[in-house]
Amino acid sequence: MEFVPAAKFFESLASDERVFLLVRHGERNHITPNDPDFGAHVGLTERGREQALSLGKCIPAEGDICFFSSPVGRCVETAEFIGKGRGVENPHIEKLDCLAEYFVQDYDEYTKVLRAGFYEGICEWLKNEAACGPRRTREAFAPLPARSEEMLSMMLEKGDARFNIFATHDAWVVPCLTHFCKMTFTPQRWMNYLTGMAVVTDAQKNVNRIEPVTGLDTGWLSF
Repeated sequence: MEFVPAAKFFESLASDERVFLLVRHGERNHITPNDPDFGAHVGLTERGREQALSLGKCIPAEGDICFFSSPVGRCVETAEFIGKGRGVENPHIEKLDCLAEYFVQDYDEYTKVLRAGFYEGICEWLKNEAACGPRRTREAFAPLPARSEEMLSMMLEKGDARFNIFATHDAWVVPCLTHFCKMTFTPQRWMNYLTGMAVVTDAQKNVNRIEPVTGLDTGWLSF
C-alpha cells in the first residue's frame, strides 16, 4: 500500500462515514542522540505548525471533530494547529498517556533500545517479534498484533465525532501501519511527519477500511 494524500482521502469520504486518524506530529526541532528525556521537551518548528494547519484545512467542514493527543508538547501543538486549520480556535484536546508509550512493555528495556538506536530498535522489533526475535526487543515491546488491535479498539471507543484526530509519535504509528496495512519500514526509509493511518467506519463504528494517509507531499522520510 502507498500513502494517500490527505486532500484526496477526505474528498473520497461518503457523508455517513466517520474517520479515526492516528497521525504523527508535525516537523519537530532536532533531538540529539544523548538527549536525557529523548526529546520530550522538543517542540514543533514553524514549518511543523504550517504542516498541521494545512492538514486541518483538508478536513471537510461538515461534521463534528474531536482531538486526542500524547501529553508530549509537540503532539498537543499538532492537534491544536490541525484544529485551527479546520476552523476550530482553541480546540479541546484530551491528553492520553497511552499515546505516548502505547507499545512499551518494559520501560527500562525500552530505554535501552532507544539508547542503542531508535530506528534500528523499532525495525528489529517489527521484523523479528513474530518469530521470537532478540530478547531485548521482546522484553521492551508488547506483542505487535494484540497491541495494534487494542490501539484500534481504543480509538473507536474514545472517538465519538465524525472526525477523530489522535496525534502521537512515529514509534506508535509505524507498528499500526505495519500490522494493519502490511507496510515495511527501515531505518533508511521511515514515515514522514503529519503522516499516519486513517480508519474509516460507518455511523455505527463498523470498520469499512484502513488506509495510510499523509498530509505532506510524500509519506516517506528518507535519510
